[in-house]
Formats: sequence, structure tokens, C-alpha cells
Amino acid sequence: MTWSTPPRKGRSTAGASGDDLEEAWLVAQAAKKSQARAAVWGVSVSIGLRGQLNSFVLLVLLLFVVLAVSVTTEIGNGAKPQAPTTVPPADDTGAGDDAGRGDQVGECDMSSGRWVYDDVAYPLYKESACKFMSDQASCEKFGRTDLKYQHWRWQPYGCNLPRFNAAKLLGKLRDKRLAFVGDSLNRNQWVSMICLIDTATPTLHKSMSRNGSLVSFKIHEYNASVEFYWSPLLVESNADHPVHHRIADRIVRAGSISKHARRWADADLLVFNSYLWWRLPSMKVLWGSFEAAAEGAHGAVYEVTDSLRAFELAIYTWAEWLELHVDRSRTRLFFMSTSPTHLRSDEWEAASSVGTRNHRCYNETEPIAGEGHRGRDTEPAFARAVEAQVRRLGARGVAVRVLNVTQLSEHRKDAHPSVHRRQWDPPTEAQVRARARDPGSDADCIHWCLPGVPDVWNQILYAHIVSS
Repeated sequence: MTWSTPPRKGRSTAGASGDDLEEAWLVAQAAKKSQARAAVWGVSVSIGLRGQLNSFVLLVLLLFVVLAVSVTTEIGNGAKPQAPTTVPPADDTGAGDDAGRGDQVGECDMSSGRWVYDDVAYPLYKESACKFMSDQASCEKFGRTDLKYQHWRWQPYGCNLPRFNAAKLLGKLRDKRLAFVGDSLNRNQWVSMICLIDTATPTLHKSMSRNGSLVSFKIHEYNASVEFYWSPLLVESNADHPVHHRIADRIVRAGSISKHARRWADADLLVFNSYLWWRLPSMKVLWGSFEAAAEGAHGAVYEVTDSLRAFELAIYTWAEWLELHVDRSRTRLFFMSTSPTHLRSDEWEAASSVGTRNHRCYNETEPIAGEGHRGRDTEPAFARAVEAQVRRLGARGVAVRVLNVTQLSEHRKDAHPSVHRRQWDPPTEAQVRARARDPGSDADCIHWCLPGVPDVWNQILYAHIVSS
């Protein structure tokens, strides 16, 4: 299904503009007046032919005829009583409402709601229609035939999530940079954003360019760019290479962020995330430079600490940089909450099946039912560390909006690539044997298929961007 601009509240669902509706109303009114004049002329002729009748009878007859003509005219024009204009219930809004209550971001908790199956208005685009789709998210391309995961709509309680409007967003992004900074989940969301824009604007000139860790998608008519910068731990680390970053012995320079920040310092909108790469029992924190450490310099000191403590140090460095360098009158800042994983199928299976072989998210085709599911791999302490720094920044005049996508994503065990993704490396013998025993043994239950869950994240982000 291709993207289309949704109808506005109080307008015909036929898609007519306000000018079109006004013109149609004027035409209808003119037709009514013309018919009425013809009817009155016919009555006056009749009156002339019956001049000998009593004037009282003529008056009664005239009133009766005029009334009959009026009723006939209304019926002829197909007029019907007008129903009162009401806001539709949240569950019946389908694609949402571009000018509806969902735009009133401050009055609605868009993270609280439920998933509704909608095979009419969703997905917002087709996987094959996006010229910039990533193979990591192309589940249909790599053999997935069950496409129900594309048709689930997020319905917040008490309001509507505004449908994505690329033209409206590009109007906000004219002559601006929107930059996503973080790990592969943030890249997943970035790909979703450029697909939402690309499929909705087929006639615009767009291009993609790469410069090291920075990838830029540009919409030339608007002089707007939507970028992704690879920085999985936000601060400097030994996993910063955009391709070769699979390093088990992870090291961070928790006090150093400027090497990365100079690449996105002048962006107008910044969307950060960081969580997945911190999920280790412990981590090395380097005090000093990687160059000095490589040379064995005395000033390079490693401290082994638990990952949460290392994360807190890094987030403090991130917040300090924002406080000292961000243009508070121009730059808008967002932080995406944790993207959950679905690596433990015993978390949602019936109690009787607990203890059976864990198939992860392999062959899962339905969301987790009920409310409030939370997986064991989602650690709230990391979210609290971010929130603490965001509050500190707010007290110092730097506004950062945390977009909570964790709970709504927790239920979508069906929406991961699983085995339907590009295999970047040939499988080892051990992997071949494991797959023969259990096809889901190495399923990707971390990233997300597109179209899918990250589109909802971007709808929430979009609502905040266009609300001011």
C-alpha cells in the first residue's frame, strides 16, 4: 500500500480540499435557487389562469404549492439531515488523523496503548517500494511469507497517533539536519525514517552519501538531510568502526565524546540511543587515549567495572557535552528508550512449555497478548540513568525529550527478522549443525523488520517534531 495523505477532521473522506467543498456547496445552492425561481414562475402563470377564484382559496393554494415545490427541490438535490460532527473513538480511527488529538503531544501519553490489527491502512509503505531499504530489515526479500507483522497499528489510549505526513515533516526540515546517533537499533529507525520519506515523495530528488561513520540521506528540493552516525556507546570506544566492530573485549573512553560529537554538533535535531552494546557483565573503562594504550604509555589506565557504572559515566559525559555545546535556541534533542529483545521464548509461552528448547523469536507470527509484558533482558536501571541526566540537563536549561518506545515494543515478538535476513558471513560448521537441530538457534530477535515497529517510533518522533 502506498502512502497517502489522510483526511482532515470535519472534511469529506473523498479527499476533496476545503476549496473544493466550498465550490461544491455554492454550486448546489445556485441550483436550488434556479429551481425555486422556475417553480414560482409556474405558480404565477397558474394564478393568472384562475383569476376568477376567491382570493382566499388562491392564497391557500399558493402556500400549498410553494411548500410542495420546496420539499420536491430538497429531495431532488438528495439533501439529507446533517449528522453532528464528532471525534471518532480511538479504536475506530484507522489510519489516524493528521490534525487530530494525536498532534496535541503534551496532552497524550503515546507510549500507553495497544496494538490493533489493521490490514487496510497499514503498512505505511511497501518494503520493495523503498529504494534505500537495508538488507538487515528486508524480511520479505529474504523469504518471509507471513506478512501480518506489517499490519499492526499502535493505538494510544485516549488519543490518536498522527499518521506520518512526509510533506509536513519536510516543511519542518527545510534547510536542516536531522541526525540519528547511536547503534544498529538507531540505524534501524533511521532506515524506517528515510523509507517513510522516500516512498511518500517519489518525484523528489534524493541521494545517499557516506563519510566514515556518517551516512547522509538528502532531499535536495528542501536542502534537508536525515543522517545516521555510528556511535554504539556514544562515547569513544574500540567498537567505533562502522563495519569492523564485533569485539568481545569491549573498551570505552567514558570521558571522551568530542571525537564523535564534532560530526553531528551542528545538527538541528538529534536523536540518540544507546543500550544494546552495554549488555555485558563488566566493561573496561580507559582513562587516557587508545593511542597511548597501544604504545603502552604509563598514562593509559584501565578500570574494569560493571557495565551499568560504565554507562552512567558515559551518559554523564554525553550530558556535559550537550550542556556546554548545544545551541539551546535552535537544536532539538531526543533520546530513544530501550529497544527490547525477544531472545527467550519461555517468557511468553505457556507455563507447561517452559523448559523446552528455546526457539527465540523463530516462527513467531503474533504479538504477545495481554498488557504489561516485560522481558528479562530489559534492564530499567539503564533507563533511570538516562532520565537522571535528562533531569539534570533540564534544570540547567537544556531540554531533552525521552521517547518511551520500550513497553509498546515489548509485545512485538513477531516483528524481528529471525532467519529472514541477509547472512553477511558464510556459516561455520558449528552453525550449520546447530541450525539443523534448531532452525531458530541464531535467529535475529534484536533488530526489526520494515515496515514494522520502528515506523511507530518515527510516528511518535514525527508528532513531536511537527507539534512546534
